[in-house]
Amino acid sequence: MSNEASAFDALADDTRRAVLSLLSEHGELTVSDLAARFDHIGRTAVSMQLKVLRDAGMVQERRSGKYRLYSLRVEPMTEVLNFLTALYGSSLDGLAEAAVGTAGRDEPEGLRWGTSS
Repeated sequence: MSNEASAFDALADDTRRAVLSLLSEHGELTVSDLAARFDHIGRTAVSMQLKVLRDAGMVQERRSGKYRLYSLRVEPMTEVLNFLTALYGSSLDGLAEAAVGTAGRDEPEGLRWGTSS
């Protein structure tokens, strides 16, 4: 599986996106720091989500004494952004317009996103 595919797979989960957002806001966090910010999951589940993100190359781990600190890696995010930019032209305005333009419209089955025509 390509790094780009792994990045999209990693981004498909709400919890993993929340972990990435927290790391973006705070720089480096431990598993305990991350788990403390979730009501619905604990340290073990956060560790499993971090493993998926590490495997996709989206986060990195740094040891500091007995702690493991996690932070974002920029390269996979750049690959995702480059893919979306190539898909929708020189900016992501086309993606925003497509999302807004199709929201709430009833379209024939073959014209919906993710379906074949």
